[in-house]
Amino acid sequence: MMDTDPEFMAILQRQIFGDIFHTADLDDRAREIITIVALATLQTLPQLEAHIHAALNIDVSPVTIRETIYQTAPFIGYPKTLNAIATMNKVFESHEIALPLPSSATTTEDDRFEKGRELQESLYGTEIKGAFASLPAPFNEAIAYHLSATGFGDFETRKDLSVAQRELLIVVILTAHGDVANQLVPHFHGAVKAGNSPEKILAALLQAYPYVGFPRFINAVRIFRETGLLD
Repeated sequence: MMDTDPEFMAILQRQIFGDIFHTADLDDRAREIITIVALATLQTLPQLEAHIHAALNIDVSPVTIRETIYQTAPFIGYPKTLNAIATMNKVFESHEIALPLPSSATTTEDDRFEKGRELQESLYGTEIKGAFASLPAPFNEAIAYHLSATGFGDFETRKDLSVAQRELLIVVILTAHGDVANQLVPHFHGAVKAGNSPEKILAALLQAYPYVGFPRFINAVRIFRETGLLD
């Protein structure tokens, strides 16, 4: 693209690698995993491939990259996550990284629900369980069960990314997803409760902006302001 569209590429590089990189306090590794999770959510696979190469080149570990992509599954669905995994594995193979990578699981079939519920309630209380309690059986319990067992038990309890990192990435995933204000509000609270400062959350949103576009970025910032967490 530099040969065919040099002006556009100059604008892109000036904003991403100049203006944004010098606006907020995030290290290069954090910026790359934020970018990777946004691109995986958006399914912009050629750009995802390039940024996985870039992440490896600055010593982001393969396991960290894998966990970043796995974390998208509860929010974008398995087919899109599989697309991102295929792109990731293609890059890993080109770097002669042996697959499969070491396991990051911390739960078993027997305890995934309990451990997931424990983590979920530490961040969000029993809000979700209460929200679906009035549905007809079995849905009054099944929806909350699936969220606790899968969203938290199978994914968010995994090693190699902290809960704080995962909650920050979830905010980026939802921002890239678009039109999910009802999910962004609790996850902004969850990200702060997990240990992220409001400034770090804003920095992550700004890092995602060139990839998700201004409307989704500014909507997320507006929703964040309305939570009162910036006061």
